[in-house]
Amino acid sequence: MSDLNALYDAATALKNQGDLPGAVAKLQEILEQDPGYVLAHTALAVHLQKLGNPQQALAHAKKVVELEPNDPFSHAQLSVIAQRCGMIMEAEDALARSNQMGSGGCGSH
Repeated sequence: MSDLNALYDAATALKNQGDLPGAVAKLQEILEQDPGYVLAHTALAVHLQKLGNPQQALAHAKKVVELEPNDPFSHAQLSVIAQRCGMIMEAEDALARSNQMGSGGCGSH
């Protein structure tokens, strides 16, 4: 697992340097070794959406929900990615699931 964590750290460093394609390549390398590495799917959803690959981004966001079905953040991220990809109904459904789980969010005190 430490090798995977090192790859994740390298992907984060590449992202911080502005090299999203390089970060994506490192994250995909992680998933070749461990398809269930949630943080890689989470980051890929964001990076691929920013790179203009909405279907791939959405697939990774859905995988996060599949791997972490009881995590409100997983559903919230799916909502954001779906909304940014123009899939409003799917975004609203994911946000509703997140809210039902008690994710908090803006206005919740």
